[in-house]
Amino acid sequence: MTEGCPKHCILMCVLLISGKSKEAEIKRINKELANIRSKFKGDKALDGYSKKKYVCKLLFIFLLGHDIDFGHMEAVNLLSSNRYTEKQIGYLFISVLVNSNSELIRLINNAIKNDLASRNPTFMGLALHCIANVGSREMAEAFAGEIPKILVAGDTMDSVKQSAALCLLRLYRTSPDLVPMGDWTSRVVHLLNDQHLGVVTAATSLITTLAQKNPEEFKTSVSLAVSRLSRIVTSASTDLQDYTYYFVPAPWLSVKLLRLLQCYPPPEDPAVRGRLTECLETILNKAQEPPKSKKVQHSNAKNAVLFEAISLIIHHDSEPNLLVRACNQLGQFLQHRETNLRYLALESMCTLASSEFSHEAVKTHIETVINALKTERDVSVRQRAVDLLYAMCDRSNAQQIVAEMLNYLETADYSIREEIVLKVAILAEKYAVDYTWYVDTILNLIRIAGDYVSEEVWYRVIQIVINRDDVQGYAAKTVFEALQAPACHENLVKVGGYILGEFGNLIAGDPRSSPLIQFNLLHSKFHLCSVPTRALLLSTYIKFVNLFPEIKTTIQDVLRSDSQLKNADVELQQRAVEYLRLSTIASTDILATVLEEMPPFPERESSILAKLKKKKGPGTVTDLEEIKKERSSDMNGSAEPASVNSTPSPSADLLGLGAAPLTNSAPPPSSSGSLLVDVFSDSASAVAPLAPGSDDNFNNLSVKTEKKPHAITFSFVPAYSMFVCKNNGVLFENQLLQIGLKSEFRQNLGRMFIFYGNKTSTQFLNFTPTVICSDDLFLNHFLCLNLQTKPVDPTVDGGAQVQQVVNIECVSDFMEAPILNIQFRYGGTFQNLSVKLPITLNKFFQPTEMSSQDFFQRWKQLSNPKQEVQNIFKAKHPMDAEITKAKIIGFGSALLEEVDPNPANFVGAGIIHTKTTQIGCLLRLEPNLQAQMYRLTLRTSKEAVSQRLCELLSEQF
Repeated sequence: MTEGCPKHCILMCVLLISGKSKEAEIKRINKELANIRSKFKGDKALDGYSKKKYVCKLLFIFLLGHDIDFGHMEAVNLLSSNRYTEKQIGYLFISVLVNSNSELIRLINNAIKNDLASRNPTFMGLALHCIANVGSREMAEAFAGEIPKILVAGDTMDSVKQSAALCLLRLYRTSPDLVPMGDWTSRVVHLLNDQHLGVVTAATSLITTLAQKNPEEFKTSVSLAVSRLSRIVTSASTDLQDYTYYFVPAPWLSVKLLRLLQCYPPPEDPAVRGRLTECLETILNKAQEPPKSKKVQHSNAKNAVLFEAISLIIHHDSEPNLLVRACNQLGQFLQHRETNLRYLALESMCTLASSEFSHEAVKTHIETVINALKTERDVSVRQRAVDLLYAMCDRSNAQQIVAEMLNYLETADYSIREEIVLKVAILAEKYAVDYTWYVDTILNLIRIAGDYVSEEVWYRVIQIVINRDDVQGYAAKTVFEALQAPACHENLVKVGGYILGEFGNLIAGDPRSSPLIQFNLLHSKFHLCSVPTRALLLSTYIKFVNLFPEIKTTIQDVLRSDSQLKNADVELQQRAVEYLRLSTIASTDILATVLEEMPPFPERESSILAKLKKKKGPGTVTDLEEIKKERSSDMNGSAEPASVNSTPSPSADLLGLGAAPLTNSAPPPSSSGSLLVDVFSDSASAVAPLAPGSDDNFNNLSVKTEKKPHAITFSFVPAYSMFVCKNNGVLFENQLLQIGLKSEFRQNLGRMFIFYGNKTSTQFLNFTPTVICSDDLFLNHFLCLNLQTKPVDPTVDGGAQVQQVVNIECVSDFMEAPILNIQFRYGGTFQNLSVKLPITLNKFFQPTEMSSQDFFQRWKQLSNPKQEVQNIFKAKHPMDAEITKAKIIGFGSALLEEVDPNPANFVGAGIIHTKTTQIGCLLRLEPNLQAQMYRLTLRTSKEAVSQRLCELLSEQF
């Protein structure tokens, strides 16, 4: 501030700061303002130095909190000076005091244009700084077209390029619609190769922001960013001496480059992808090296690069080796003495836990996370530990995690108790193998934190008990015992009243829980409860009249009492009168009909899950990122599924949260449960299970698949090959929109749920997703894939999601994938993007178990050269046997153990189901660890199918 300021101004500042009182300061300022005003209005013209002196004083007085209503014109006049110090004070005054509605804005713009055209780097820098500091829409309208030309001009100096890039970034953030995309976009990408690292840093910030909204325009930046990052991470600190911060080469630039790469999927070019993998491995290796300095700045810079690299590894979710290494590195931070590192490690591991490749590695740190939950002093770190336990939970460790959460709940901070209650309820429901454990857990939850148990929690336990015959007796016995405690929470009374009213007869044979004892136990709590609970208990009493006629008189006496018939609450009075009358005049048959046991509830998405998502809000963890990848090989320790031919109870998939009420047209699902777990939508709408062979899956759909004969222009083409071996995940994500998928396939039918998440706070208008089939999906004028979609709401609120269901029928074998085109209007700008839907031929695989003799007999039968396709290729990923097995199973075929004479080889068998035919398939994968090569051989009865399956599977290794 003092640079370029006259001595008189500095002296005035010293006098004001050293003033003895506020009154003395105001008196001094008023005197100074009067003097400056007289100088500006005087007959004698002021020279540039005097103007600068007085304008500088006005600026300082304004910064002290006093209003300035003159001197603006003098500041504008300083812009035309040829002296740097005078021009600097003029621009500084304008940046701070002049608003966008000022009458002087046109004069200011003219002065700025003159300085930008002067080619004087110092003056250009001052003008660009002023534009960025003001950043108004008027500035964007005047200069948004000019600044890109300065940025990419060959004769522009490095310091000006830096300022131009950051100035353009500021204008784009305030008025994105006024920054035109043009030829300069392809040229600005090449600034990533600039020799001056300051220019590269500024350009990276600009390109990252632009690429989030216009990824196709800047996709060439990926290879350049990887190249630049490689040069930084492999260089010694002495090579980049001017940009080395405490022995860490260019940490800010490294972080920005890693963030830029997170705007795109993994590079498709093997060379670029390999180089990026080397960079990430180098960063992880450096994290293991002893620190070169004990100062905190060194560790901060080193860890900043490390955490951003881990974020990129998680974003790509395609390199199992890197994901596991990242997890192990984060695990070391869980016990670090620095609180911030522990917090960041827990937060990053929450995301890693959702990856199928690193979930098992995250689970190895469960004891450390539990210990953090017990000993951590910082409440925010404890909350992240709860989040991580929730994320890493599966059937193999659910009981341990739920028990630890319940223990912690007794001493947990009040601010997070409700969230913990919801998570415990969700985990107990989702991973319950023994429903008696589920009932015990929820009742324990109510006992420990009853005030934080919402209605959704006790509603849900009622639904589950009613829908499962095998747990009803146990639930009645358990709540009866729990109610005998001297002090019971009101939520426990609600649960007990409901369950005993429905199933109290199941324990009435025990003298210790006879009908009268049950009634007296409940009625002893009556006077302590609120009106809604009392109303529920009155309903229980009338249920008892039907269940236990022997205590009918006792219950009628209670209903007939003045405290009920003359109750001040209308609801209680009405119930007492009606129930008393019903019990008096109704016959036994009528009473049994009216008060019969509640029918099973329709199975739908858990309202507890919806409440948790609402509580977390759109700004914390995007719901799409909560996807738990299904593990085809049961790697998470889940129970073995029952036989497909078995017939389950109507509530077989209750804890899967995904099935709907069974329709007449569809047979009941298998007892293994539906994989369609709707964890995204707040809607309680039910999702019907797939019915093989039923045409009802394709009825009542209002939007049909379109045929587009022309070529499709992609706004963004993700590496959708990652979905070949899995069905769930995030398909696309940018600054505005996130698209997630959950899908299930059975024989030749499939169903895909597409979740569109609005990541902004602004509504999407005219939101129209359309599934398009190109000519490649037609055979003899008939579609190979029958795709039908349901329409979605054309308005998507900020932070909200909408769900679209796509029903799929494979009519015949196909080679290409359909395309999802999405059009909507955001902030007045039309958005249009297209992505490939990961519907591939292998999705219609049905695994087939075969003996060694049967396999090779069938292998010989498919010996026609046209039936075999073989591919020998270099391994793109670490050659891990367990991961290879998981991918083959995820591909859809059965993994046949002890069939191949060479135990290192992998063989599989399956059948591709289409509506018109079934195509048998045999595969053999031969790894060569020394050469890091694979040989993949596929034999099917159809050449085109062999070729396509070979292409799809080869991309996975």
